[in-house]
Amino acid sequence: AKVENTMGKKFGNKENPLLLSVRSGARVSMPGMMDTVLNLGLNDVTFEGLIAKTNNPRFGYDCYRRLIQMYGDVVMGVPHSEFESTFSQMKQEKGAKQDTELDAEALKSLVQRYKKLIKDKNGEDFPEEPFKQLWGGIKAVFESWHTKRAIEYRKIHNIPDNWGTAVNVQSMVYGNMGKESATGVAFTRNPATGENVFYGEYLVNTQGEDVVAGIRTPHPLNKIQKGDSD
Repeated sequence: AKVENTMGKKFGNKENPLLLSVRSGARVSMPGMMDTVLNLGLNDVTFEGLIAKTNNPRFGYDCYRRLIQMYGDVVMGVPHSEFESTFSQMKQEKGAKQDTELDAEALKSLVQRYKKLIKDKNGEDFPEEPFKQLWGGIKAVFESWHTKRAIEYRKIHNIPDNWGTAVNVQSMVYGNMGKESATGVAFTRNPATGENVFYGEYLVNTQGEDVVAGIRTPHPLNKIQKGDSD
């Protein structure tokens, strides 16, 4: 309720929907090891409210297909590669080289293909009920503490298993509303060398998972990084 009051939106509301993200809140950063689910609260009803509020159908369909993809992978166990294959097939059909070249109609078709993929692979439908989505996402983030990759990372970096993790539930902030939107990660030091310089990467018109998942090539935030990459 506090987040709803702050944002002036309502989770699950068909006219003014609040969308949420669930992320890990471990006391030590474990980049790429813990699961995340974005755009929770979208379904066939709240989606219409998002479109009406933003007047941006492409943005709405992009958020919806991202939710179905992440939820299907993280919560329902459909391999990420299956969604990427479906996405690549759509790009090929439309002659698109970049993800952002897919228009609203293409993304609308992806929503239906992703739902069918989940049904075919998992045997269950993608959940339409917002609170079922939310609790499914929260449980999945907690459980990602026990994945093989997270356990191995903690061994390498001497992080105790019994520390556990919190789950942060936050309002969505969008980097995929158009060419003037972006998402990225930033550090007060170079994470590879420890050098005391501002360091980061970003992508235009997308959401944060594309930056941290390693499936897209981000751009450097500053000239020093550009020089390093050259």
